[in-house]
Amino acid sequence: MTIKEEIEKLAKVDIFSEARRPEWFAGKPFYLDYEKAFILVADAWKERIKGVSQGTLLLAFYENEANVSEALLLRALNPTKLPTDNDVASSMLEYYKDNLKTSGRDSQLDQFTKYQFSFSGLECRVLGTFYKEQSGKTVFGADVENFYSAHNYSVYKPIGKSLEAIVNYRPFNQVVGSESDLKIGRVRYSSSLRFQEGLEEVPLYISSRDFLGKRTALFGMTRTGKSNTVKKIIESSSNVSSKAKQSLMKTTEAQDASSNLDPFESNGCPKFPVGQIIFDMNGEYANANLQDEGTAIFELFKKNTVRYSVMDKSAEGFKVLKMNFYSEIQGGFDLIKKSLEIEKGGDYIKSFLAIDLAKPENYDLPIDQKTSDEKIAAIIYDRKKALYQCILYAAKFALPEKLKTVKFFGDADTINKITPEIKPHDRITIDQAIEWFSNLFDATATVEGEKLFNDYKKNKGHAFLDEDMKAMLIFLTRKSKPGGTATLSGFRKLRNLIDLHTPTSEESFEKEIISDLREGKIIIIDLSQGDPSTQKIYTDRICNAIFLDSMGNFVKNKPNNFIQFYFEEAHNLFPKQDDKDLNQVYNRIAKEGAKLHLGLIYATQEVSSISSNILKNTQNWFIAHLNNEDELKELKKYYDFTDFAAGLVRFSSDIDKGFVRVKTYSNPFVVPIQIDRFSIKK
Repeated sequence: MTIKEEIEKLAKVDIFSEARRPEWFAGKPFYLDYEKAFILVADAWKERIKGVSQGTLLLAFYENEANVSEALLLRALNPTKLPTDNDVASSMLEYYKDNLKTSGRDSQLDQFTKYQFSFSGLECRVLGTFYKEQSGKTVFGADVENFYSAHNYSVYKPIGKSLEAIVNYRPFNQVVGSESDLKIGRVRYSSSLRFQEGLEEVPLYISSRDFLGKRTALFGMTRTGKSNTVKKIIESSSNVSSKAKQSLMKTTEAQDASSNLDPFESNGCPKFPVGQIIFDMNGEYANANLQDEGTAIFELFKKNTVRYSVMDKSAEGFKVLKMNFYSEIQGGFDLIKKSLEIEKGGDYIKSFLAIDLAKPENYDLPIDQKTSDEKIAAIIYDRKKALYQCILYAAKFALPEKLKTVKFFGDADTINKITPEIKPHDRITIDQAIEWFSNLFDATATVEGEKLFNDYKKNKGHAFLDEDMKAMLIFLTRKSKPGGTATLSGFRKLRNLIDLHTPTSEESFEKEIISDLREGKIIIIDLSQGDPSTQKIYTDRICNAIFLDSMGNFVKNKPNNFIQFYFEEAHNLFPKQDDKDLNQVYNRIAKEGAKLHLGLIYATQEVSSISSNILKNTQNWFIAHLNNEDELKELKKYYDFTDFAAGLVRFSSDIDKGFVRVKTYSNPFVVPIQIDRFSIKK
């Protein structure tokens, strides 16, 4: 049976008749309020309904009036005492003392006593109410509008299609199993499977609406199936992306406005193809591996996937994730700043980090179209640019073929007299420029030099050396003061970034990545061969570029297609829990990403390692095994995960891989499931 046929069959399920079968009767409530229900259960009933695991979903049907269709959705939590338990316990103790067999086939108890001993209490959480509207449609409300005396209810365990209808319930008139859905797993209540193996499998479907443009967290210890779940989400997003009917590049102005209001078609699929970018810290998405039956994401979606690597792996089909630091001035300097910020050097490093290398406004206009202020700004920028390129050259960054000389203006009457044989306005080599700037720096400490600088300021109305150039000269000469000895690290601190530079590229890799994402491609950034600082530099830079591009479209009222970010080992990249800097790009994606159609999917071992600002904005949760109380304490703050705390610390190696508790955006309660294995076999 196809998924479509399964869904059509599911749509016809009426839980008020389907789930209320006599053979699924589980017990009777003896206490009920808005939050809790205490149920009387018996051993025979539990055996007949194939057990009541912790977390089992139950339905308490209101049965006092025949024309009322209402059922409370319950979740089994823990055993609870019955009012008669003290008497039963006393009787059991007496039998034990008399050394009488009280269980099994050889029990010497009379039938009435055995019957009394078989009853127990079950504490349940009230999750909400299923009821029928006047139109006949079944609706779920996440609370209790009214409750009656407990004796008016009977409790049943939904199995098969009735359970499938419950766990796949969708609000807002969404249709389960539409073109935008993917079966991600099956309901699984416990690690032990003696009873469950004999029951009909109950699938759980996820909707693209739950993940596109939303924040999704995957928490669990290593080897519990997080990566497999991520791949299932990528697969789902790729499937719905292929069904998009419009091209982002061919929208009209009228379509631009409407696309920002509702980015989905009526069938639940996105209007535009979905771009996906995976920051692959371990190389398992970008390279063939022994997991997933010998395949990887790039193999399953080969025609639509572009791979980048920090190393030159062009022979294997990768693009090199490098930039030309000489031509991409601002981009290269951003990478330098990220590297030096991580290192946290001395005061001269802080001064260097504060310099402004942004191209001035109207810099590219012809000179006769510039104002006098714009001309001065362009002259100053050319000096700073040449000085910055000298620093790169001194640090051994390979010189591009086109950049053999540089040109900038000093001043023939003053500054150029410091090194008269070198004339920068006539074009000079990089080596000559280094000599020119080095002599300039030393001259600031001499009487003759001071006079030349003062004369320049008097003639031009501004100083030749601003704070930016002073900071750069210290970095170039490695001298803490003019005329001194080169004792500082200076430009040598940049040598760890040489592997990020290429002398051949003329365009930033971010522009190409953004262009591909707008066309709905999958981008895999293979960072497995980069150290942690390099990984952070690249992820921060790429994420910032995508975020700013999306914000630019939003401000201009242009549509954004969905772009999904995937982060493995997110604790190495995201701000820590107590980090209050909300301007970091990951916080901004979490808080502002929804309006920009940016989705965030992140995986890590610890809930407590992630910024609370990101956690508070997360809509989808996949929780596998957690091994300590600190993580459980943090998790209990969100949704109804408190009910699963005890089970999350228990783990049975390979048996429980992929056993997760799931809360999605459209589902009002947590569902325990076994995630399907990602596979190329269909």
